[in-house]
Amino acid sequence: MIVHPPSRSPWRMLFTLKGSIVPVIWRRVLAMMALATAVVVLAHDLPHDSLALGAAPLTLIGLTLAIFLGFRNSIAYERWWEARTMWGELLNVVRNLARQTQSLLERAPAAQRRVLVHRLVGFAHALRHQLRGTDPAAELARWLPAEEAAALAASPNPPNALLGLIGKHYAAQHREGRLDSILLASIDAQITRMSYVLGGCERIRGTPIPFAYILLLHRTVYVYCLLLPFCLVDSVGWLTPLMVGILSYTFFGLDALGEQIEDPFDRLPNDLPLDSLCRSIEISLAELLGDGELPPPLVPVDGVLP
Repeated sequence: MIVHPPSRSPWRMLFTLKGSIVPVIWRRVLAMMALATAVVVLAHDLPHDSLALGAAPLTLIGLTLAIFLGFRNSIAYERWWEARTMWGELLNVVRNLARQTQSLLERAPAAQRRVLVHRLVGFAHALRHQLRGTDPAAELARWLPAEEAAALAASPNPPNALLGLIGKHYAAQHREGRLDSILLASIDAQITRMSYVLGGCERIRGTPIPFAYILLLHRTVYVYCLLLPFCLVDSVGWLTPLMVGILSYTFFGLDALGEQIEDPFDRLPNDLPLDSLCRSIEISLAELLGDGELPPPLVPVDGVLP
């Protein structure tokens, strides 16, 4: 996730490239400006109005395009924000479970309570890898007993399998007389909330915006930008390439930004900082365990928080 700059001076906001969508779309914008330059040169040599289309196409297509882009980007941001809300929910739930483990399972050995809490950290990392399609084996081996880590790494859905394992171990504490039924029900409610977070993230990850809609939007953006020089050349003349550059930057940028945040779990600059969120969970639970040395929070690299 791109971190906001500490200073938002007009110079920085207008010309900085860090956090900008320009590195993604600059080739498309330059191509449109090159086309606009060619249209201006040809319009200067050809009979008057031979290439000009007037403002009507811009008005008609621009209205439709604005509606499409506004709707698509609103949906994409809702997906991004819902995903961030779910990870905030996960942070709250694992804190609650770690606190309950430490305070309500006092009769359990400290080493056993630590393993229970470390499974919660392992769940966060397993969920992160599941959503990004990466291998969780190293993180699972770091936070779980060796046999559990090996079995979970071979599972098609490690966070779901680990969630079942977490529930079984808390139930085992109840059977051993260390946790009464009322407290077990309270803990199980927190585990159920973790299951809702897992299901919600899987829903966002597995249900993209319909491709036909995205295809229609991409085509409309390109058609609009390709028509820009022919619609502007008669009214702005030699300033047409500049105007085309500004307008194509706006529409290509909105299109590319919506595409980036549509899948909030990817590794693009505007996606969620899942590594940093998992580190926040590590720090919170280590503090509840009473660890003297806490892991440091992750810091932005080139303005991007991993």
